[in-house]
Amino acid sequence: MSLPALPDFPWDLLAGQKARASAHPGGIADLSVGTPVDPVPPRIREALASVAELPGYPTTHGTPELREAAAAALLRRHGVSVPPEAVLPTIGSKELVAWLPRLLGVGAGDVVAIPELAYPTYEVGALLAGAEVRRVEGLTAFGPERPALLWLNSPANPTGRVLGIEHLRKVVDWARERGTIVVSDECYLDLGWEAEPVSLLRPDVHGGDMAGLLAVHSLSKSANLAGYRAGFVTGDPALVSTLLGVRKHAGMIVPRPVQEAMTVALAADDLVAEQRERYAARRAVLRPALERAGFRIDHSEAGLYLWATRDEDARASVDRLADRGILVAPGTYYGPSGGRHVRVALTATDERIHAAADRL
Repeated sequence: MSLPALPDFPWDLLAGQKARASAHPGGIADLSVGTPVDPVPPRIREALASVAELPGYPTTHGTPELREAAAAALLRRHGVSVPPEAVLPTIGSKELVAWLPRLLGVGAGDVVAIPELAYPTYEVGALLAGAEVRRVEGLTAFGPERPALLWLNSPANPTGRVLGIEHLRKVVDWARERGTIVVSDECYLDLGWEAEPVSLLRPDVHGGDMAGLLAVHSLSKSANLAGYRAGFVTGDPALVSTLLGVRKHAGMIVPRPVQEAMTVALAADDLVAEQRERYAARRAVLRPALERAGFRIDHSEAGLYLWATRDEDARASVDRLADRGILVAPGTYYGPSGGRHVRVALTATDERIHAAADRL
């Protein structure tokens, strides 16, 4: 038995441009990866340490307090009502994205639909399950075909595009006619700038029935917990129960100290608001600087990235910016149709954002 052929890990392919950008006299301004750079807030660090002495195994389902905090946060912040037992903590969101098709029994002969421009791990997860990957811009491309699983991502990585309520309703109706599971990656839901992101799990989207629907959430962006690997999935209680059963057998458990940190972070709306303001300020510096340098910003109404183009090959734009000590990701990392765009992340310190803007 052999492993499925996987694409090259995208950021390994940027080594040459990274070296070129690093050689800039002012140092590199790395805007290529969406990793947090701001410190974890003290009260979350204190929560992490507060249970460090506990020796026993944590529960796969998470503590009742964690599940209740997640359900309360979704209701308070996004108008989403889920029962706490339908919340399942995950070891970050990428782990869940990569293994979800397999955990749900998707496999050979099945189709997994992903956005035309998409986070690369959606494709990887389908390949690990042995399924066929289909990139789609619109649902009409399927005709009567019944994909086993359909990924949504709003706000989208890399484009920052937001799917509205009517669009989401049509997706839900379409999927229910075909028995397709819909999974919405909502890691950037707290970061709307020019549009208000909407969760797949809002009652005015699904009409009071979450059957066949899942939403994936991460605390990496909203609370700087990328290093903690802190996320959760929620939605259809039956699907969550299936995932819980498999994950118990597989030992896919969030460490107890991380569960405690998540519980505090989910209750801390003030910390989420503070981090949002940091990103808003960085965006306000970077976007006009890119536009003055001849880039057009497409979509980008929400999320952590600017989807920028000079109507030239993406690699030419990456090289152009690397010569100025700025590292960005080519749009081709997210799909063939991204060949004339670059993704520019807001996840750099204020000093590095200003340095990049000055160089532009």
